[in-house]
Amino acid sequence: MAVVNDNRQLLYKVCYMYATDRDHFQDLYQEVLANIWEGLGSFRGDAALSTWLYRTAINTCVTFFRRHNRHSSEMTSLDMAAELRADDGTRMEQLREMYRLISQLSKIDKAIILMWLDERSYDEIAEVTGFTRNNVATRLRRIKQRLIDSGNRDE
Repeated sequence: MAVVNDNRQLLYKVCYMYATDRDHFQDLYQEVLANIWEGLGSFRGDAALSTWLYRTAINTCVTFFRRHNRHSSEMTSLDMAAELRADDGTRMEQLREMYRLISQLSKIDKAIILMWLDERSYDEIAEVTGFTRNNVATRLRRIKQRLIDSGNRDE
């Protein structure tokens, strides 16, 4: 399916941040694909396709997480970080640390920061999350500060 092929990295990224291990990642990814397949016929085009895919992937992961009684304290496995390309070991280590800190955020904060890192506009993030643009801006500022504070505590 071309829609999936064109947006594979986006879908991987969302599933990756909610997964606790490789098997869980595969289960989440399959669930996301099933929901995209089911819902694609009802996609009206009111939003960009990538926005709809984000929303579908995030909602699927959160629902899957709740259904399978996963606890938010579980850490995301970083074994799958091979998808991330780095110039040297320092950059890779920084990316691992960033994703480790992000994995500790609440589900909605995790979704917001991932979309921001993926260079989505505040309006797109608002559309996916259902928050106002101003609320997205406020949440992002707080999330970034929380990540900075968490990173400084770990040093």
